[in-house]
Amino acid sequence: MNDADLIARYDGRVPRYTSYPTAPHFHAGIGADVYAQWLAELPRDAEISLYIHVPFCDRLCLYCGCNTSVVRQERPKRAYAVQLIRELDMVADKLGRRAVVAQVHWGGGTPTALPGDCLTGIMDHIRARFTLRADAEIAIEIDPTSLTPESLDALRLMGVTRASLGVQDFDPKVQEAIGRQQNFAETENAALALRGLGIASLNLDLIYGLPHQSAESIIHTARQALSLRADRVAVFGYAHVPWMKKHQSLIPNASLPGAEARFAQANAMRRVLEDEGGYIPVGLDHFALPGDAMAVAAQARQLQRNFQGYTTDAAPVLLGIGASAIGALPQGYVQNASAVTAYAASIEQGSLAVARGVALTEDDRLRRGIIESIMCDLTAELPDALLPDAELLRGFAADGLVEWDGRRVTVTERGRPFVRNVAALFDVYLQRASSTPRHAVAV
Repeated sequence: MNDADLIARYDGRVPRYTSYPTAPHFHAGIGADVYAQWLAELPRDAEISLYIHVPFCDRLCLYCGCNTSVVRQERPKRAYAVQLIRELDMVADKLGRRAVVAQVHWGGGTPTALPGDCLTGIMDHIRARFTLRADAEIAIEIDPTSLTPESLDALRLMGVTRASLGVQDFDPKVQEAIGRQQNFAETENAALALRGLGIASLNLDLIYGLPHQSAESIIHTARQALSLRADRVAVFGYAHVPWMKKHQSLIPNASLPGAEARFAQANAMRRVLEDEGGYIPVGLDHFALPGDAMAVAAQARQLQRNFQGYTTDAAPVLLGIGASAIGALPQGYVQNASAVTAYAASIEQGSLAVARGVALTEDDRLRRGIIESIMCDLTAELPDALLPDAELLRGFAADGLVEWDGRRVTVTERGRPFVRNVAALFDVYLQRASSTPRHAVAV
């Protein structure tokens, strides 16, 4: 079967599987009281990771699917920083101990949109209420065009060990179409400045499927990215979901590449990164230099997946701090109120801001383990209970996308772009959906 036929058959809308059950199945039956109970029930020796969400940006990029808004005034940013500290205190109090932290990840939005003293103040408070492991990773997402001397000084004081630079594409025509003007020199200068702080690990985020992109332009962007020698590169397919993100409707459908063109762009990016850059493919959409912790974890089948994508973080508990932040605990998932006003109101009233979530059943845990193995390791051995779900694997095998022996499924290199489709076979919630799910397209 040729690529066009594969795309026609498999390019449906399926989840990205950064959780299972996925976020559309969270519900309001899980609130602050349940979350408080779950925190109190955690084993005293359980390590945790923290995700800090900053829902502010200095500009709104039209492609963006994140929970963020343009806020330029300093006052609401400082008020939000105070609320983050209060939530950290509430969580620490509910834990009832000084928990050990394996990783702190700052995401957004643009975390450096906060004033520098707010960033350092929050990080200092984390150190005051929790115990950071000596080798704890402190990671932050950065817009290179908004990296100021004040921000750089804050990153140094925070002890940041990994920085992720948003690039998306270096082509000026593409940048204009998505509202993100960012020349190569700005990105290169940001990378050099971060290296100068002693931040040893750099990530780049690239996107295919944007307006006016082509395989040729993607190759040019990829080669420019290689010169920055990032330790990891994430290559995401643009998710055009204007029914969820209204600003995306400003991107005309006619300017977007079709499914076959997207597939060609992804393959072009992969060839440059692997053949010319020496990167090792990791899971669906990540690439890492040999020796990087993510490449090592992937080869050892120790890769993890959470709401930030692929990670080496193996802590059994992820606590989300901030508006819309999602936490993952052994008992289930929780998500804070998405609107900053609703989040702030809960925090000001002294209540945890959880608005929805889901408690895991034993079947959820079983399926989550298989889905995560497929997404991370590209292989899984199925228990008896899930063998009936695997009947459709025979068709995938006939198309060369998987190897299937009746017990173990292994995604082939040809099948790697369709790994979400393979995982979806074990998603009972997707199968029960009464209407067509409005996830991003698979390819």
